[in-house]
Amino acid sequence: MKQLVEFPLDDGSSILVEVDESESAGMAAPVAFGEKTIEKAKQSFETALDKVKPTANAVISKLRDLTEQPDEINVEFGIKLSAETGAIIASAGIEANFKVTLKWQKN
Repeated sequence: MKQLVEFPLDDGSSILVEVDESESAGMAAPVAFGEKTIEKAKQSFETALDKVKPTANAVISKLRDLTEQPDEINVEFGIKLSAETGAIIASAGIEANFKVTLKWQKN
């Protein structure tokens, strides 16, 4: 079942995010929104996203260290938001899922 979580933004506004209900367990002061309740996140949206930056930076940094550097690096991964933990890298099954594309142009 899905649950709505309100993440505050640094500019003072907020964003509603739909998460799995189990991800929002233990949140305080739910607010009714139609048939769903809205839980308040424990951190801002930006703070939650800051948690995945080191992982993204590490992947890109390691790929840039290749002996034969590609002209283009494209890394895709899913981000899962949680009222309790903020942002985490989404998994497929029990493993984290990254899609990496490296391109070399002929000179």
